[in-house]
Amino acid sequence: MAEGGSERNRHHPNNLQGLLRLAVEAGSVGDTAPELHPMPEERRQWLQDALSDVFNGQLDEVKQIKDCLQILNEIPEDDQSDDGRRCNALDTVADLCENLDNARDFCKLAGMQMVVENYLECSDPELRWRTAHLIGTCSQNNPFVQEHVLNLGTMPKLLELLNSDSSDMVRIKALFAVSCLVREQAAGLLEFVDHDGFSVLMRAMQSGIEKLKVKAAFLLQNLLISNPEHKDVLCSMGMVQQLVSLLQTEHDPFHEHVLGALCSLVTDFPRGVRQCQERQLGLEDILLERSRMLKDQEEFQEELEFCEQLLRTCFSHQSEENGMDR
Repeated sequence: MAEGGSERNRHHPNNLQGLLRLAVEAGSVGDTAPELHPMPEERRQWLQDALSDVFNGQLDEVKQIKDCLQILNEIPEDDQSDDGRRCNALDTVADLCENLDNARDFCKLAGMQMVVENYLECSDPELRWRTAHLIGTCSQNNPFVQEHVLNLGTMPKLLELLNSDSSDMVRIKALFAVSCLVREQAAGLLEFVDHDGFSVLMRAMQSGIEKLKVKAAFLLQNLLISNPEHKDVLCSMGMVQQLVSLLQTEHDPFHEHVLGALCSLVTDFPRGVRQCQERQLGLEDILLERSRMLKDQEEFQEELEFCEQLLRTCFSHQSEENGMDR
């Protein structure tokens, strides 16, 4: 197709990213200086309207956040008749704050401080879990918001909710928020450790809430991979023994994540290997039996791989020594 035909059939972008791409393309057509022509009126009007829509849209989203904050600020805390409006306001802000700029604006408008102080520990679990979800959504991959949230003293409140809230959903969302504040965030992880967060994670894995157990084990596994310096502390607090005890319950898909955490704990860490080798734990027998059980079950192949990795890391040398003794 001729260049002219391609240009005529090209769709105009309808967002800021598209406008930026168009500008880059226009400025990189060739190495020679561009030949200047007056912009056609139709094209000029389209560009003006598109820019107006983009920036008005951003302003409109900030206005929506302000409207939601007005609802959250004006309704008295003990007025349960309007809990639905407050829930909708928290949901709306969470949706808008998936945009990093909106999340920053929400903090600058003192919205984060208000919800942490007034809603994170309020009496209604529907409001508590939505607030925890909002905190996590705003904080995810957003260093400015993470620092702001931590400065509000939010970490101990979230850990308390995760540890002991009466609502399963609140505990799950509190874990989500904690995860968004500690992964790839040194200050958040330091606060997490200082407030005994690893013990809170272990208790979450020991709960009867399947989703909470899986997410807690997954977070532990990722923290061990990205922050191996904490392995010694975890071994000192008996993490190996507690993870092995979880494997001794009736088989559960959650065990895959427990085994993954154990693998992370022993990788390049001799103390963790030695603890796994303690005879009273019976871990080798557990792994051998589990490997036999999972061998032909395709849906459990990742769990099987973790079993085999632990056997190689912790027990292959012992097996060789036992063979030599015989």
